[in-house]
Amino acid sequence: MLKVAALVHIMLMTVLMGILVIVIVTVPELYDQGMRLIPLAALVGFFGAIPISAYVSRKILAQTRST
Repeated sequence: MLKVAALVHIMLMTVLMGILVIVIVTVPELYDQGMRLIPLAALVGFFGAIPISAYVSRKILAQTRST
């Protein structure tokens, strides 16, 4: 499960970080604080993807083992 979770985490982390950075860059109120918020968005994307990737990898393994 760890290998599948690691692969899912890499993809999901990148997507979450990208979404958060795009929000920071496009919202004018957040753009001024970008130097502080973008590293924070990277941390949130990294740690936020861990539980989601564990859930997704369990679902993937459950689907592949039942067949």
